[in-house]
Amino acid sequence: MVLLSPTAFTENPFRTRHDVAEGLKGLLDPLEPHTSLGGACINIGSTAAHYDTRAVALETFARPLWGLAALLAGGGEYEGTARWVRGLANGTDPRGEEYWGASKAKDQRMVEMSPLSFAIALAPDVFYTSQTLEAQRNIAAFLASCMTQPMPDTNWLWFRVFANLALRSIGSPHHNPGRMAADLERLDSFQLPPHLPVGDDLIGSAGWSRDGPEDVKQLDYYSSSFAIQVAQMVYAKLCAEEDPRRARAYEQRAKDFVKDFVFYFDDDGNAIPFGRSMVYRFAVIATFSAMALCNVEPPAPLTWGHLKGLVLRHLRTWSGNRDIFRSDGTLNIGYAYDNMYATENYNAPGSPYWACKAFLCLGAPLNHPFWTSDELPWPSTMPRIKALPDPGHIMVRSGGHVFLLSSGQTAHYTMRNGNAKYSKFSYSSTFGFCYSTGSLDLEQLAADGMLALRDASPGVEASDSDIWRVRRVALNARIVGRGTERMHLRSGWRPFPDVYVETWLVPPAEESPNYYVRVHKITTGRTLDTAEAGWATYGQGEDGRALVQAFSGETSSGGMEAEGQARATTRGGSVGVVDLDVTRLSAGFNGVKRRGKLVQSDPNSNAIFSRSVLPTLLGHLEPGTHYLATGVFGAPPSEAELWDSEWAHVPRVPSDLTIYN
Repeated sequence: MVLLSPTAFTENPFRTRHDVAEGLKGLLDPLEPHTSLGGACINIGSTAAHYDTRAVALETFARPLWGLAALLAGGGEYEGTARWVRGLANGTDPRGEEYWGASKAKDQRMVEMSPLSFAIALAPDVFYTSQTLEAQRNIAAFLASCMTQPMPDTNWLWFRVFANLALRSIGSPHHNPGRMAADLERLDSFQLPPHLPVGDDLIGSAGWSRDGPEDVKQLDYYSSSFAIQVAQMVYAKLCAEEDPRRARAYEQRAKDFVKDFVFYFDDDGNAIPFGRSMVYRFAVIATFSAMALCNVEPPAPLTWGHLKGLVLRHLRTWSGNRDIFRSDGTLNIGYAYDNMYATENYNAPGSPYWACKAFLCLGAPLNHPFWTSDELPWPSTMPRIKALPDPGHIMVRSGGHVFLLSSGQTAHYTMRNGNAKYSKFSYSSTFGFCYSTGSLDLEQLAADGMLALRDASPGVEASDSDIWRVRRVALNARIVGRGTERMHLRSGWRPFPDVYVETWLVPPAEESPNYYVRVHKITTGRTLDTAEAGWATYGQGEDGRALVQAFSGETSSGGMEAEGQARATTRGGSVGVVDLDVTRLSAGFNGVKRRGKLVQSDPNSNAIFSRSVLPTLLGHLEPGTHYLATGVFGAPPSEAELWDSEWAHVPRVPSDLTIYN
């Protein structure tokens, strides 16, 4: 087999529509050697997911269709299209060797019906009418197999809606309008109500949707590009005449939503990694890409030039990264590099091809204003700090750094690394976030953006005291002072039955633009060890050695450990933590002095850096009430000349936090 290089993607300037089309082809071409004779099964790896191997092969076949169907619908061509046309016929043939099998309850086949249905509805002449009559009947029967099967009460309902859309578009008797209406009504119940403007904060949050019923506390990229916003816009495009009321509502939701969503991207186009399924990588940009496909006019102050810039810059952030590809040119599993710690139990080798949703803009014709407009930078008229009430985020653009502060979200099931994906205090477009590889030491815990606690009570068995605990569920989380200069996030959490922690997260002040402040009020009935970490950065110094030697503890240039502070400065950026004076908070406080330590997190624990180091403050608490306050410093590589001067601008704890007690 000839090994293929994804040069059409990795060496792509992503400036024009032609560039974007060639980038997509750079993802599609390497799949050919892995495609079965009948075209229906594509196998590119041996790692497992919770579903069966035939569904794994279907997944790798189906997900590239998000991009391929858009390319064809927009008038483009791809010489490998016949592989997918042939595969669709063979995969749905119940008498064939490559039959995917009918859907059963909560079946992965339901998920993959969405890109299959999208392709049929968007380009029926290619994927359906060109087939034999027998193949057409088989395709319809395969899609219809999900109609009566139980389905998760989440964005999965959209997959059945898409199957119905495809069946309707081809005039199939299997089309079930009653089922589609019920699914749409349930999906609409996930929609969050709009927020009234508060103070100077005039942008509402009417576009957000949960990924499930009211008890689901996850508002992540599934609420946007991975699933819901894109699905709503595609529905509006396909059903504008038959269901104009809902189509208009879905378009308006998208317009409302993107006024918030734009804050998740930095000036260079990098997204803030947050939540599950980050192995889908550039799919995070799909909401903006889908607005072009579905001709949803961007809301002021955004224009088509802004949307074009957001999409192209984001693709450029990935184009030079060969670490996201296997040696054969296929996408690997991970985020910035091959990394199984980033996975969910539903991530098979072909799962990352959900990223092809980024190419939905190819469905817009060449004369569309998305393509004819000049690319514009991130809109500078947007505020530097913005509260988003629905996801419980305060978005920050300060000191060349873009990140979010978070409280109130949590994984609604026992998700792998759910704490890391949803419950940290902060997430960064520059420094990413870390996945835990275990909980028996700080190297495994990799608790960036967290306060970790462990029981240090006398007599506690070592096997119990080794386990660190971090925030999972944020209690009574709320944004305080929204629309004012003293805005911050406040929440509680309970790591042990007799320990309660109240946490405040304060955005950067103008005099300390590269710091944000955390304050914790800890009431404990037991003795505790504490470890509070800031951002992680690349873990090797200028000499090419690990900043912290794993076994000797020696540090290379760029690392600093001291009383009350720790800092790491490498080519990944400069990060650090500083123990702040808390006497302004309470006259009767229990003062705690902490020492700085550089933790060499386990390899591959960070989403962006395969080798990472984590500045941390270590402390010890006796039973009672204590205050801890931390200045969290982060400065990206682009601000290298300011690293030292900004590090010196240590913030003070806001004295008015106590007025909210």
